[in-house]
Amino acid sequence: MTVHDRIVAEPFSLQRRNPAGGTKPLTSWGFANETDMLTDVLLGSPNFLRHLSTSSLSRKHLREAPCNVQIAQAQHKDLVAAYEHFGVNIHWHEPTPELPMQVYSRDSSVMTPYGAFITAMANWWRRGENYAAIRTYEKLGIPIYDMVTSGTFEGGDFNVIEDGVVLIGCGGARTQEEGARQVQAWFDKEGWETRIAFIDEYYVHIDLMVVPIAEKLTAVCLACTEPGIVDWLKGKGHEIIDVPFQDTMALGCNFMSLGKDRVIAPTSSQSLIGQLKARGFEVAAIDMSEISKTGGGIHCMAQALKREPA
Repeated sequence: MTVHDRIVAEPFSLQRRNPAGGTKPLTSWGFANETDMLTDVLLGSPNFLRHLSTSSLSRKHLREAPCNVQIAQAQHKDLVAAYEHFGVNIHWHEPTPELPMQVYSRDSSVMTPYGAFITAMANWWRRGENYAAIRTYEKLGIPIYDMVTSGTFEGGDFNVIEDGVVLIGCGGARTQEEGARQVQAWFDKEGWETRIAFIDEYYVHIDLMVVPIAEKLTAVCLACTEPGIVDWLKGKGHEIIDVPFQDTMALGCNFMSLGKDRVIAPTSSQSLIGQLKARGFEVAAIDMSEISKTGGGIHCMAQALKREPA
């Protein structure tokens, strides 16, 4: 195959979004919601992980008890084993020493039904992750829907609540209002219902406090989530499982739904795990206590690439 043939055959593209809306969904990648059966996930390696001051949570641990990187790397291996146990295909960002926080693969991009969009990181030492994400999608043959160019925006603030409905977090420090409004405008044009949740920057991203579990079932930290957001979810028929504040601050509401009543959750989130098991969910409980000191949890460490209706 010549270079010309390879370029012609390659489905990757940097410009796929229809500016007027009505972008055609992909057939090989993407998903309609965050609770259908997960088949493919994008992870980042912790090989070059360092504990940096990325948020108030990571700064707190830096002061009190910095991350033991070797233990953190072992915990991440347990997380990978859980995905393998459930038969999820794992794809990887290529690890490089200049990207010590790339383990948080949700931050640098967001997968949608139309392809991925590239975010704009707040911390200068993480901005290279955005460029590395472009290379990853090129390697996988996944089109780029668009790129955030107005203010900062991070993937943990794009929360697909159900088909065609997204809750966008905006704390000001990691995701600025300008970035949130730009992303909101894209999906308004696609016919989605979009809502911006203005949160205190202490909570980092919206997926620290609100994460869908299954259809019409959502985990929420009621102690720190704006009542208007809770009422909005309930108005859509969502049943709420409350995650206690103390668990939430230990990333206990930051889990990954695999669909088909299966969840990967941190062992520290005993209240949530107990409530899920009582409902018949299969829960893989992973100790993430050391790696989460660097600023994120299980949901932050995974970018869903493909989900299929159960």
